[in-house]
Amino acid sequence: MLISLTVGKVDAGVAVLLTEDKRLIEFPSILLPPSISSGSIVDITVSRNTASEAAAQKAFSNLQTSILNTFGVTSPSQPVLRCRNATQTSVVLEWDSIDLATADLRSLSLYRNGNKAGAIPRPMEITSTKISGLAVDTEYTFFLVLKTSAGTYSSEKLAVRTHKMTDLSGITVTPGFLPAPLRESLSGAVDRIGAKIAETVRIDTTHFVCTEGRGREWEKAVEMNIPVVRPEWVEGCEREGRIVGVRGYYLNADPRLRQVGQGVGVQSQQQQQSRVSRTDSQSTLPNRSQQAPPSSTTLETSRSAQQATSPTSETGPAPTPPAKDTPAADRQSQPQPDTPSTVQSVDSDPSQHPKVSVTSPSEPDHDRRSQSEERQASSEEGESSTPAESNFTEVSL
Repeated sequence: MLISLTVGKVDAGVAVLLTEDKRLIEFPSILLPPSISSGSIVDITVSRNTASEAAAQKAFSNLQTSILNTFGVTSPSQPVLRCRNATQTSVVLEWDSIDLATADLRSLSLYRNGNKAGAIPRPMEITSTKISGLAVDTEYTFFLVLKTSAGTYSSEKLAVRTHKMTDLSGITVTPGFLPAPLRESLSGAVDRIGAKIAETVRIDTTHFVCTEGRGREWEKAVEMNIPVVRPEWVEGCEREGRIVGVRGYYLNADPRLRQVGQGVGVQSQQQQQSRVSRTDSQSTLPNRSQQAPPSSTTLETSRSAQQATSPTSETGPAPTPPAKDTPAADRQSQPQPDTPSTVQSVDSDPSQHPKVSVTSPSEPDHDRRSQSEERQASSEEGESSTPAESNFTEVSL
């Protein structure tokens, strides 16, 4: 098809062409003949290139197929999260290598209890991480989120509970420089408490045990900030039945800082000390069943000595004042109750030693009854004796 157009204006790059119905068409001036100027008429032939069109369509179809085979057949794999080790305050997590297929990696993040804990650095190289500063005997939920150019993929949620203070199965010990006997002793103690031994320092190594700080593994432990302790620390954990602090078990620590915890060993020691203290207190207290009662002879002798030294000792003891609302005759005739271990006679002569006769509480009852009958008979015969003197019977020296 042939079209005639009038050149309206020619610029360096674009020429304005006018149709017969006065419509403007911008046309590249480089395609026009060099002698064209404003007002020139040019004829342009327009036709469809079918062969070129078919070739372009085929090339585009091949490109679409290549993209589908490259990026549409396989997709990134979902991360698989596992727990490698758990202690009282830390958790070591690991996962398989990331499979991105044909996608590009955007990021790999770890989430704890629904909140983002942090991004994993170099996710194509690192396949494990350690989370510290956790609470003792507490359950946590972890999962990974993988973001790629093909989409976002999350791992299954993993529930992990930190250990109790008495659970020593999470301890992983790496031995350093140790004498042969100490190494054997350490191996036995680790087996008894249920812990593990790793010959090299790893991410799940909790303690590095040695007697001298030297060697490549020791340098690696120091670089990873792993506690370096003596073998006595493992023995302390075994003795206490729980994990103990490492402050007193460092290589240069003072042994006096190794305070005994509140474990099984301390409880047994406290029980033993309490039993010993109770035994000592019982041995110091007097045995009441073995103590003899105070002798009545001693008591009455002391009482007689006080009476002999008193101002009324020459005239006899002072009469006891009569009780209220009681006639004098009744008080004199009323027999006095029998008193065990009473003095029977006292000599009031101060020039001689007082002679005392004592009746023991173990005397037969009929002797006490005869003494009471004698006192009652003397009262009936009109003898003037005070109630206090009724407890005494005159005996010639």
